[in-house]
Amino acid sequence: MIFQLDKKIAFPDPRLGEPDGLFAVGDDLSVDRLLLAYSHGIFPWYSFRNEEIMWWCPMQRFVIFPNEIHISHSMRTLINKDKYRISINEDFNGVIENCSQLRINDEGAWLGDDMKQAYKKLFEQGFAASVEVWDGERLVGGLYGVNLGRAFFGESMFSLVPSASKLALIFLAKLFHLNGGLLIDCQLETPHLKSMGGRFISYDEYMKIISTE
Repeated sequence: MIFQLDKKIAFPDPRLGEPDGLFAVGDDLSVDRLLLAYSHGIFPWYSFRNEEIMWWCPMQRFVIFPNEIHISHSMRTLINKDKYRISINEDFNGVIENCSQLRINDEGAWLGDDMKQAYKKLFEQGFAASVEVWDGERLVGGLYGVNLGRAFFGESMFSLVPSASKLALIFLAKLFHLNGGLLIDCQLETPHLKSMGGRFISYDEYMKIISTE
């Protein structure tokens, strides 16, 4: 079932949605609605060119546990070379703009102006974060997402040089683990993320973890 949202900031039970995780459409990307969404494992994902807002909540969640991040031999070698500087929240706008531009010509591109502005507002209020990878003064990679308590909800990443996004994810996992983080929500399975320790857990298990105080 797919529900039509109205102006009331609320969501129906996502367990009643479609098998692929789609369960609601419509309304807005306000900070309050997004915070409510992410606190229940719900995220917006839609083609900004020709679709209304679509809300997803898969019942099998692809996640990385920060303490289980897999660092390959080649990545350890790259880290030990200390070629790149890694920062957090130094250039959120730069990261999200790069993520958008790298995919802007794709048919299903989703990171349009409305989405970018929504996440920039979350960042301004302390609910979103970015990791940047620098080669000198040049931003060459990074990621951004929503940070709520013990969970980080990854939204997008980019690389302008090989393995830059992997460096950003490894940095995030280590820092998040040191600060009590329990789970990184990857949203979608990719070979890239699976190779770094991503695995599926049930929605019920997922909710128990992200609800941890």
